[in-house]
Amino acid sequence: FCRGTRGRFNNLVITSVAFQDHITRTLLHPNFSFSDPLLRCKRNTPKNPHARGRVENGLQQRQDGGNEREYVLDPAPPPLTLAQKMGLVASPAERLTEDEWMQVKARSVQQGESAQPCAICREEFRLQPQVLLSCSHVFHRACLRAFERFSGRKCCPMCRREQYETRVIHDAARLFRHQCATRIQACWRGYVARRWYRHMRKTVCPKDKDLRRKFFEAKLQELNDSFVRYCHTDTEAFLSDIDRSLSSSRRVFEQLERKSISEPQENDWDRIQSQVIQRGVWDCPICLTALCSLDIPTEADRSSHQQRRRTVLLSCSHLFHQLCLEAFESFAADSRPSCPLCRSAYHKKLI
Repeated sequence: FCRGTRGRFNNLVITSVAFQDHITRTLLHPNFSFSDPLLRCKRNTPKNPHARGRVENGLQQRQDGGNEREYVLDPAPPPLTLAQKMGLVASPAERLTEDEWMQVKARSVQQGESAQPCAICREEFRLQPQVLLSCSHVFHRACLRAFERFSGRKCCPMCRREQYETRVIHDAARLFRHQCATRIQACWRGYVARRWYRHMRKTVCPKDKDLRRKFFEAKLQELNDSFVRYCHTDTEAFLSDIDRSLSSSRRVFEQLERKSISEPQENDWDRIQSQVIQRGVWDCPICLTALCSLDIPTEADRSSHQQRRRTVLLSCSHLFHQLCLEAFESFAADSRPSCPLCRSAYHKKLI
């Protein structure tokens, strides 16, 4: 009887110690253990080397040469307490294996979590750090951390599942790079197609009548622009060259006219006088005053008009005052001036 009582007492003592150890390690001090009488508290460092490297400096991913590896953010679970080993307290759930994580990720991909905006901030993931929960929901790493800090508990913002595990993934970053590459390729293909189309429109004549007219108008305009671009830009010199060319051409034509014009005969002068009478113009074109008489004077009337201004008839059938025509000839630059009205070489006759 004493032995049975002593055995039940020992079991009760062991159970009490196990509960005390569990309460102390889980509630009071996580690093406390009765196996360490000096209560030396060791710093809780993550056992996962990938997580430790990324928590410290976040540069491990870049040091891998761009190879994006997925890793679990949660630290290694603490060792089981005596109460958990004895079955007095439920043991924590075992961590997900790699195969289980692949199943969770496949479910997340099937739901399109990475292609949708973050459920917390409602912004696209792009290249920002992304975490996958064991419940297959995806969030920004910074958003999930802020949600846990302000809510005060570890609970999924979507399904409210507690005590989840988190894993860093890069599906959204790869999807964003793929979209960017697709847009760049589309822009480049569009640029190449537009350049080819513009070149084709410049080189190939269209069959439509209106388009063909516009095509040749553009070609002519291009030739005009190139001609103006390569011409001398000094306007004064350009106009001076034109004046010199016109002057030389005018002199050549005047010389040809002088050679071809012969002295009119008497019957020619009679014909020219009849043309003047038919025209009926009796004002001098130079001084704009009336001539001697309204009719062509004869030899009998010539003595009575000696004191008046004499009139000159040109071979081109134009009438002028003799003094006006002499003044015009004295101011003319050419050796043989042309008619003030028709600019043709002439022979003159006093009437």
